[in-house]
Order: sequence, then structure tokens, then C-alpha cells
Amino acid sequence: EAMCSGKLQTGLLVVGYFVYLLVGAAVFQALERTAEKQEKIAAAQMKEAFLQNFTHLTVAEMEQFMKNLTEAIQNGVYPVGNESQIEDSNWDFSNSFFFAGTVVSTIGYGTLRPKTAGGQIFCVFFALFGIPLNIVFLHRVGKILSLLCKKLGKFLYEKGMRKKKIKFLTLLFFLATGILVFLCLPSLFFQITEGWSYSEGIYFAFITLSTIGFGDYVVGKQPGRNYFSYYRTLVAIWILFGLAWIALLFNL
Repeated sequence: EAMCSGKLQTGLLVVGYFVYLLVGAAVFQALERTAEKQEKIAAAQMKEAFLQNFTHLTVAEMEQFMKNLTEAIQNGVYPVGNESQIEDSNWDFSNSFFFAGTVVSTIGYGTLRPKTAGGQIFCVFFALFGIPLNIVFLHRVGKILSLLCKKLGKFLYEKGMRKKKIKFLTLLFFLATGILVFLCLPSLFFQITEGWSYSEGIYFAFITLSTIGFGDYVVGKQPGRNYFSYYRTLVAIWILFGLAWIALLFNL
């Protein structure tokens, strides 16, 4: 009975958590997409005006152009290349979902952020309820992982090993597999997909999973690189399980 209700609770929690992220992603997308498109159009017009007049611009006008350009880039709008980029939104669904995930996990890269008043206020409430939900979710995933650890320990105990040695071995096993699964292998994957060096991959993985999230390296963001679909979703799942692993590591 207890086992069954535990499984039901876990199921509900997982579903609730993902529904929360999906709804959040949809709201962020609805609130931010139009404003972003206008920003992109404005940036393109600014570039056009510059290209038409750049031979006889005053120093003050030039300074203003540099200022506007810097602002556009900080807002994630790169006025490079042709018009087609106006159609590519930073707030498409996979980006919004990824953003929602970085909000509740408190990583907060800062490369994508809400700029409308509605988006900002929604973000406050979304994080207010989302962060505790994320902690509960990670705790539950961690619990499931620690049950696996217990099973391993029990198996070793039945084989006649001492309790202290078992504790040490489980921790070691857990550390080693975690480092392999969450740091070493993903870094190789990032090296191939993003074209980073292996050390940059390790750095990115650590900065992400420790939830520091500087935002100097972010996945799926390099213009001109072809990423496979669901790439960022896959990375989001890696982040979730990586965070659960770290939470459990502290528990152990």
C-alpha cells in the first residue's frame, strides 16, 4: 500500500513538474515573442540606416549607433546577416522551455531573459513557486537514486562485507559513475556538438550543474552551427538529472 502510494506520488510530482515547466514556457513565449520581433525589426532598420549614411555620420551619431548596437546585442538581437533571422525567434518553444528550466533550477545564464513588464512579473511568480517545486522534485529523484545505492549496499553486505567498507565503496561508486555520466561524457558531447575544447566542455558542465551559470557558454546558441532538433531538450534533461545527482551526493 505505502509502496503504491509512493509511486503514485512520484508519478504525480514528475507530471506536475513538467506540466509546470511547459505552461511556464508557453506563457513566456506568448509574452515575449512579439516584443522580441519588434526589437529585431528595429535593429535591422538601424543597420539599414547606418549602411546608407555611414560615409557622412558625425562622431555623435556614430557613438549613438555603437550604443544602440551594444544594447541590441545585450538583448540577444544580432543584426548580422539577412532578413530571415527576424523570423527565428529566441522565444521559440524549445528555448522557452529551456529558459523555464534554468529559472526554476536557479542557473540563470542571463542570455535569454524577459524584457516585457508582463514577462518580468510572471517570471517573479513563476520562480517563486517553481524553485520550491524544483527542490521537491530533485529531492524525490535523489531519493530514488539513493534507494538504488541502498540495494547495492545490501547486496555487498550479504556478500559478507563490513558496513564501513560498504559506505565508502558506495560513495566511491556513486562519485565515479556520476563524474563519468554527468561531467566527462557530456563534455565530449559538447566538444562535438558545440565545437568547444574538452576543457571548455568540462567548465560549462561544472558551471551549469553547480548552478553558478555565468552564461559565458550556453548550448545551442552559436550562429551558423547546425544543431539537431531536441538538442536543448536533451541538455535540459541532463541538467535535471545532474542536479539530482549533486543533491544526492550532498545527502550521502
